[in-house]
Amino acid sequence: MQTFAHLVTYHLAYTCIPVRTRRATIGPPTHHMKKNLLASLLIGCLTIVGAYAQPTRLKPKSPAATAATEQRWPAARANAWQRGQPWRTGANFIPSTAINQLEMWQAATFDAATIDRELGFAEGIGFNTMRVFLHHLAWQQDPAGFKQRVGQYLALADKHHIQTMLVFFDDCWNKEAKIGPQPAPKTGIHNSGWLQDPGEPASRDSLTFGQLRPYVTDVLTTFAHDKRVLMWDLYNEPGNSGKALTSLPLLRNVFGWARAVGPDQPLTAGLWAWDYRELNAFQATHSDVITYHCYDEVPAHQRLIELLASHGRPLLCTEYMARPRNSRFANILPLLKKYNVAAINWGLVAGKTNTKYQWDVPIADGSEPVEWFHEVFRADGSPYRADETDLIHKLTGR
Repeated sequence: MQTFAHLVTYHLAYTCIPVRTRRATIGPPTHHMKKNLLASLLIGCLTIVGAYAQPTRLKPKSPAATAATEQRWPAARANAWQRGQPWRTGANFIPSTAINQLEMWQAATFDAATIDRELGFAEGIGFNTMRVFLHHLAWQQDPAGFKQRVGQYLALADKHHIQTMLVFFDDCWNKEAKIGPQPAPKTGIHNSGWLQDPGEPASRDSLTFGQLRPYVTDVLTTFAHDKRVLMWDLYNEPGNSGKALTSLPLLRNVFGWARAVGPDQPLTAGLWAWDYRELNAFQATHSDVITYHCYDEVPAHQRLIELLASHGRPLLCTEYMARPRNSRFANILPLLKKYNVAAINWGLVAGKTNTKYQWDVPIADGSEPVEWFHEVFRADGSPYRADETDLIHKLTGR
């Protein structure tokens, strides 16, 4: 049973810390309003007693969700898992030649040579972890071929001494996905071709879940004991694109499906929007290890780490580093190492995703931004900033 002190921490962590405002996901990104941290914390402190006198209740759990709770790793197992790991550093990875998950994984555009080369860039600065997004349509088109390509990717990553977090579902960016050739990038626009999975309205339509469960079960079963897979990130930013609580049924189900397989690796779904209390409560209490996204500068990020540490489980920051927001390698990476929090930034090599451009600052002529938003390397392997790659190399000790 949680103590009152833990409940206080829980309330502040999941309702008051403004890690990142939600991104627009249809068309060009819109403006991002950063909340006032101090005001949020004061409101949280003033309202906490009332919040726990009348707690928010989740809808009744399905049998799958109940099973997911019962099979969650004990904290002791999660912490033992972390003790067997080096400090995890790396990036969210997609090869520079792919605009989205389908272009990465479809047979016609799977680019093993680029994947191998770019993972070599990562190895060269000491990165040991990549976070990689799958897509159910690529599996649905060709299950055996899809799994073969995932295995090929994992072999290339292993060659470079890199383990991988594999991501199943995602509520970010474009809601419609189609098998076949993917669109060209829109000039100067951040992530113009990235795809939700399963998209809209499938993510909120329980009738489609029967088509998604075989995908999750097959992929998990195939790689459940594969040491090249570090963990399973079951759902990226549930509730994004304005979906809010409509994503909760799929989130509950994917945890249930994954628990039914029982992989050796931990399961998680990263916290990201602190006003989504019901989603946050489910994610935090069903994940074996606590993952989160934070694109804020040091004071807010440090406070978040201190609050999330109350769960007594390993912490992994699976998205950070947005230079114009003052979330940088220079200030955030040492902070994460100090607290032994895994550090997985967004973006490795600048390419078709266009994530060197800001979420909400398109550049119509496609010229270089004054400062890159994400990414570490140019396509030729030269670092965007040598001082950053030197720091990464120094802190990883590789």
